Amino acid sequence: MTETAERHEFGAEVGRLLDLVVHALYSEREIFLRELVANAADAVDRRRFEALTDASLMLPAEAKVRVVPDKAARTLTISDPGTGMSKAELTQHLGTIARSGTLAFAKSLADAPAADKPNLIGQFGVGFYSAFMVAERVEVTSRRVGTEEAWLWASEGRGDYTLAPAERAEAGTDIVLHMKADAEEFLEPMRLQTIIRKWADHITIPITVTQDGVEHPANEGTALWRKSKSEVTEEASLEFYRHLGNIFDKPWSTLHWRAEGALEFSALLFIPGAKPFQAVEGDRESKVRLHVRRMFITEEAALLPPWLRFVQGVVDTEDLPLNVSREMLQATPVLARIRRAVTGKVMSELKFRAKDAEDYTKFWSVFGPVLKEGVWEDAEHRQELAGLLRFRSSAVEGWTSLAEYVARMKPGQEAIHILLGDNAATLATSPQMEGFRAKGVEVLLLTDQIDAFWPEQLERFDDKPIRSITQGSVDLSAVEGTAPEGEAADLARLLPLLKEALAKEVSEVRATDRLVDSAVVLAATESGPDLQMQRLMRRAGRGFGGGLPVLEVNPRHALIRRLAEKAAAEGAELAEDAGLLLDLARLQDGDTPRDPVAFARKVAEALAIGGA
Repeated sequence: MTETAERHEFGAEVGRLLDLVVHALYSEREIFLRELVANAADAVDRRRFEALTDASLMLPAEAKVRVVPDKAARTLTISDPGTGMSKAELTQHLGTIARSGTLAFAKSLADAPAADKPNLIGQFGVGFYSAFMVAERVEVTSRRVGTEEAWLWASEGRGDYTLAPAERAEAGTDIVLHMKADAEEFLEPMRLQTIIRKWADHITIPITVTQDGVEHPANEGTALWRKSKSEVTEEASLEFYRHLGNIFDKPWSTLHWRAEGALEFSALLFIPGAKPFQAVEGDRESKVRLHVRRMFITEEAALLPPWLRFVQGVVDTEDLPLNVSREMLQATPVLARIRRAVTGKVMSELKFRAKDAEDYTKFWSVFGPVLKEGVWEDAEHRQELAGLLRFRSSAVEGWTSLAEYVARMKPGQEAIHILLGDNAATLATSPQMEGFRAKGVEVLLLTDQIDAFWPEQLERFDDKPIRSITQGSVDLSAVEGTAPEGEAADLARLLPLLKEALAKEVSEVRATDRLVDSAVVLAATESGPDLQMQRLMRRAGRGFGGGLPVLEVNPRHALIRRLAEKAAAEGAELAEDAGLLLDLARLQDGDTPRDPVAFARKVAEALAIGGA
């Protein structure tokens, strides 16, 4: 270390991360080369793109990634003429933990099958650190394009690293690995070429391996999406899929096609078989990569709508200029037509695959909530998406569609009935369901947060209205089935007294025929949000329109009959009873009583009296 070198501690969890990488993935050491070569190729791509708008940043005539083994010095060097890194960027990218965090990485290592562990490094954005699986010391010399300064970052993979001024004739980065004694196999040129062909043959930047002073090509560098489907092997397609980032399972579906005619582009898209790791929570933008004549332009072209953001891949067109700007991307009609075509292709694939219920369930279990967002926000595709929705149901096992539900509707049933909550098993036993169970009317059980929103936009399917059974009054009298048993109490006195006692907490108290075993249930007003939406908004600390809930009472229940008799007495006081009924209804719907301590005390007193 020179006198001017600065010593820095690694970011909070890097030390633990390095230990995980070195030891947990030790048997798959060759992936370090995949990660370093991919990083170098990305840096070249970024510089090439920046040079489109700033000619001073142009790449050298023969831009390539060079892999240079030196057996005598026991070093392996990976060099690229890419964007390079400034001092601050070296600290940011190499001195701090990836956004995913060590804990998530460690859990994935523990849970993953042995065959999947080689892919976890790339998945969690910690690829550079894999160098320490084979190197006892790593030195990174980098010069940011457009600057004269170069810096040397160095570390032995323990608790710290150093930064010192350095020299590099051109912009770019050199990574020098001082290899461990048991890693000398990675100094053999043939071994290096084999690894690169295995992991990085699809990278379009030329990669060379130096042997006896001569550079030998190590990758074919052909864009897979430009080949015909028959030319691409399953292995090559799978490795490209994994190279895209954050996706390390096998794809559920692969879409590979070329559009020709008025609009020309090639596309290779993947629908993952598992939910990709999302480095930035809340990021809803599609990250499908846009290329122009094989050159990477951006992954922020929004080539698919947010509700298809799980789709990964590349779209490559001849119909845009290489120097396309972000502003032009937003305005050009060419890109709008590409978006429509790509979205249509993905939708066609989903509709085709949905014909196989078991196969489609694999997709729906992972991405169903995301697809529902489209019903909420995309009027153009709303009805088309409705046919792809799947639900848990009170009537059938597994998943069912809206079309299947409509085919099972009872004579006299006019609406598609839904019930929203947090858990399907709990919903199936809810008091809200009693009248529907008694008449054999099916209810769809919705448990995703987005379910509180999209029915408001869809409204109807196959000309049948979609209604939450907790919203407004429910009339099942036209449906054939068993009528409620028992004599109904006269509620002429009770209902006004309950309404008076609960005037500040409910908008109405009314009798209902939809209860069988329960005394009371809550409902939302016809014009306001349903009960689940109200709960979500309360949890978020937000108010909502539509007024107070409605308390519905079962006139055939023993408790209500007793309260009706009590109400008939002159000067009856029902304030406490009314409060208990409301708390009981709230509990049944998964809410807490207004005053849990007071409620518990009253229940205990009632039990004591009953026991006596």
